[in-house]
Amino acid sequence: MPAVIAVVWRAGRVLLVRRHNPPNAGRWGFPGGKLELAEPVLRAAERELGEETGLTGTAVRAFDAVDVIAGGDPPACHYLLVAVLVRAPAGDPVAADDVDEAAWCDPDALPAPRVADLARVIARSRALLDGA
Repeated sequence: MPAVIAVVWRAGRVLLVRRHNPPNAGRWGFPGGKLELAEPVLRAAERELGEETGLTGTAVRAFDAVDVIAGGDPPACHYLLVAVLVRAPAGDPVAADDVDEAAWCDPDALPAPRVADLARVIARSRALLDGA
């Protein structure tokens, strides 16, 4: 199942949400969700950011992919999450849709529990920002 995660930075902090639904219920990760039929990846990241946090953003580029495979043998689900760097104007996130909390987080002191590959995606996005 194709999906996106919106990676947003502001003032040295990264935007994270605590997921409400499986397969990552209760874990901190990025805003995101499934692509709609025929929806471009960058547009999906902007939409999901708005739906889950109330923030409006501009997708810059896709830069990574993460597999989420959950539940038994055979697996109950397999999501391919495309990580998208998104620029968002000023504003505070508000948890909405299928997230319980949304916050700007210090990337060196991440909340727990976390989704798999969170630190790797943060490091890769930080490297992109440092190179920009």
